[in-house]
Amino acid sequence: MSRAVSFSEFGPASVLEIIEVDAPLPAPGKVRIALRAAGLNPWDSKVRSGATQQWAPVTFPARLGRELAGIVDAVGEGVTTLAVGDEVFGNVAGGALADFAIGTATALAKRPAGLSWEIAGSMSTVGLTAWEIVESQSIGSGDTVLVSAAAGGVGSFAAQLARRAGATVIGTASVRNHDFLRELGVIPVAYGDGLADRVRALATSPVTVVLDHHGAETIEAGLELGVERSRINTTAADADALGIRGVGRGKAKPAVLEELAGLIVAGDIRFEIEASYPLERIGEAFAQLDDGHVRGKLVVTP
Repeated sequence: MSRAVSFSEFGPASVLEIIEVDAPLPAPGKVRIALRAAGLNPWDSKVRSGATQQWAPVTFPARLGRELAGIVDAVGEGVTTLAVGDEVFGNVAGGALADFAIGTATALAKRPAGLSWEIAGSMSTVGLTAWEIVESQSIGSGDTVLVSAAAGGVGSFAAQLARRAGATVIGTASVRNHDFLRELGVIPVAYGDGLADRVRALATSPVTVVLDHHGAETIEAGLELGVERSRINTTAADADALGIRGVGRGKAKPAVLEELAGLIVAGDIRFEIEASYPLERIGEAFAQLDDGHVRGKLVVTP
């Protein structure tokens, strides 16, 4: 038997429970992963609350979690890229918050030496999403980029990738995270009314790109600053309805994951873990996630 996080009704973090289940068996092309760490993402909270039920329905009892790191302990028929004992990380279809999870062999990357289990288990969704966002805008040294929620998982990754591309980056964050942003080479700015005016006062050249992970406030500020709609990207609002871009869903790209992991190991990208919780404290972990203003990521370990 093994443990898994489950819920049988929509609601707050208190609806989550740990149940005993049979360890899953890998189908052809799949591997079973013994969990070492799993990251929490806002999407997980939305699924648990029922906010995604209209377009991504779940049936009860339901499971949570899409990113993890662990050790391959069983392989399905036809798997040639991985073997029992390999240390891997990446995204799975679901159920990552458990002692064992099933993943597609070709979607997983191998954990490099020097990358902690906690970072490996929580970087794939945010890393791939941030990489896709920044790549889609062809950001360069002539750009000034406004990044919202810049101290969060996707935001901090995207801000650093934009900085590596040569751009000037201004990032929104709560005041407690302003020093953290300065350490990343990002110019901090507070949320709230008057955002466009504050950004305009900080920018030494016009803002050319907006990378939004917060919602309407940042998008409206970007439009007020004269940014072209094609250079405004959101992962937090309805891009089609607003006539802007909605790139960034963290599709599986093991080669990109390994490249991003290498940047973290080399110290070229800083990846922040705000807190790590054992599996049995899953309710506390989600309560902190739901509270917002997390710096980097929250991680669950077995």
